[in-house]
Amino acid sequence: MNPAQWLPPWLPELVELIDIALVLLLASIVLLMSDRRASWMVRSLTLLMLATVVSKHIGFEILSLVLERLVLGSIVVMTVAFQTELRQFFEQLGQGHLWAIFRPTQNLPPRSDNVIDEIIDAVKMLSQSRTGALLVVETGAPIDDRFFSVPGVDLNANLSTELLQTLFQTTTLLHDGAVHIRGSRILAAGIILPLSERVASRQLGTRHRAAMGITERVKNCICIVVSEETGSISLAQGLHLNRPLTSSKLRELLQHIFAPTPERESVGRLGRQISSQGWDLVQRVLRIEPASKGD
Repeated sequence: MNPAQWLPPWLPELVELIDIALVLLLASIVLLMSDRRASWMVRSLTLLMLATVVSKHIGFEILSLVLERLVLGSIVVMTVAFQTELRQFFEQLGQGHLWAIFRPTQNLPPRSDNVIDEIIDAVKMLSQSRTGALLVVETGAPIDDRFFSVPGVDLNANLSTELLQTLFQTTTLLHDGAVHIRGSRILAAGIILPLSERVASRQLGTRHRAAMGITERVKNCICIVVSEETGSISLAQGLHLNRPLTSSKLRELLQHIFAPTPERESVGRLGRQISSQGWDLVQRVLRIEPASKGD
């Protein structure tokens, strides 16, 4: 007798529902990145998967075969594009921090005017004293330190004008590298950045080439440069280098870069809702007591 006859008739439908639920869970995890690029890629992948299922049920064998290859290729592309997030996911999983994956992630500190003021004040003073400086500031998802030639020294300190000035003084050991800023924290200093391979002006030194090198490779960051020779201020973003800048113009650019957009707020709100509701469901199912606010 065929073993399939012993299976209950509702089992295939249950398996199909579980399959769809897992796909939706994967899409939700990617949406938690609050990234416009991620949301569009998830939508495209979802449409390809739905088209594959429909074509297979209708009987379009060649079309379904092509769509299956496209789905596989899309998954590979997403794996490469979001390798940083996937690496963090597997690190938490490997360390046994399973529940940390489902907990709502803590958002970065808001990019307030106070933080921008601290950066501007430091850059202005460094410019006046002609002290070379290089600041890598994240604008989105965390930067994987594998993009740095040398990761530098971990600090994880509160950002302040005084600390930035101190780090770039020529009497300190960390003055010749870059600092890595995330939100209102200085994560590391003394970082060596990859140099840009593009042909640049002869007036541009190693710091400017390093600023262009990291922003060419990493789209979710900007790099502020203070020239040691002239004291001029520059801002590297993507493939562009804005120079020379005044401190007031730099402030205007930073406020524009970090101004919240309606799309970013809506996607971020959706991600937080999905994460919060998902964790509440896990707590109810497993009867996990929520952590007290005093911890």
